[in-house]
Amino acid sequence: MKYLQLIKPLFFTLAILVCSTSCTKDDLNEDRNFSSVSVKLKSTTGELNKVYLEIEDVQLRVKENGDLASAWLSLNAINKGTYNAYDLRDDSELQLVDGFQMESTYIYEIRLVLGDNNSIDLDNILYSLDVTNLGNSTPSNLVRTELVRNHFYDFIIDIDIDKSISYNEDENMMVLNPKLYTEIRQIQY
Repeated sequence: MKYLQLIKPLFFTLAILVCSTSCTKDDLNEDRNFSSVSVKLKSTTGELNKVYLEIEDVQLRVKENGDLASAWLSLNAINKGTYNAYDLRDDSELQLVDGFQMESTYIYEIRLVLGDNNSIDLDNILYSLDVTNLGNSTPSNLVRTELVRNHFYDFIIDIDIDKSISYNEDENMMVLNPKLYTEIRQIQY
């Protein structure tokens, strides 16, 4: 019993010493050169309420020459598939990327990669939206910003549906040429 009474103060002193000299979260992350990126998609729509977009990926251009194969970095979208853009308005947003860790670097553009399964429902008739020939399957926005290490970036891509869809009389088809607006929020962690 006396043995436990002698060890007890020694144990508490050792515990206090370890806690007061341990590394903080900042010390552990000091040498990391990474940023965390999240991307959300929302839409602005007025008249068109049944526009379906097939989301395949989100990418960042990290090299000045966008024609290079290594210029675009995939952020590995987590919610791929076809979504009604009308459901992504107001406070409803689709989380496309959540906490993607990447090396801190300068980024030039962000782009949304769309699939071929894009359509619009007009008077209960589904029309395919062309993104390959006349439209744009990889709309992008210039962002030109430096990703600082140990910071979290929240990108919100807003697609204006009413301005993105048009009818081409010569080709007799509906065309999707997305008009994007990107907001970037930076948070230090």
